[in-house]
Amino acid sequence: MDAPEICSWGMQRHALKKVTHGFTLIELMVAISIIAILAAVAVPSFNDVILGSRLTGVANSFVASAQLARSEAIKRNATVALCMAATASSTSCTTTGNWEQGWIVLSGTTVLHRQQALPSGYQLTSGTKRIDFQTIGAGATPATLTLCRATPSPGGQERNIRVIATGRTSISTTRVGTCS
Repeated sequence: MDAPEICSWGMQRHALKKVTHGFTLIELMVAISIIAILAAVAVPSFNDVILGSRLTGVANSFVASAQLARSEAIKRNATVALCMAATASSTSCTTTGNWEQGWIVLSGTTVLHRQQALPSGYQLTSGTKRIDFQTIGAGATPATLTLCRATPSPGGQERNIRVIATGRTSISTTRVGTCS
């Protein structure tokens, strides 16, 4: 085995090569501080994204029910109703309460589709309690529904669902931030 080389100042050459692995404590603390600041900024906007996703999901469910009612009215050549359900298992329309208690698609006395009640704290309100689709798909009862989160605190956005007389539906987003 060869002896290590000796430099002019008397130290071994391989001893001069200092190899470091890992982070110092200060580098680690700076990285953790930056992560904490970014998380503090990101969490409120992430909550807004979650709220928007939930509102969009419920609004899309309502639109799907309206489209089902419209297509079934054409297919069956009979008036089909989209209306508020009194209870989770009801087979008839009700005029009391609001849409957040759930809704049904009804052809005569046959329930074609049932939507369960919305999660606690969400409201789906409208002055219209029943939307009837005629046999040609048009002639629907015009309606505007507002979907929002009322509790634990009002969210910063709402969804407005419109059903026009031709039976077409649309969803728009507003950022009023109140839910009454």
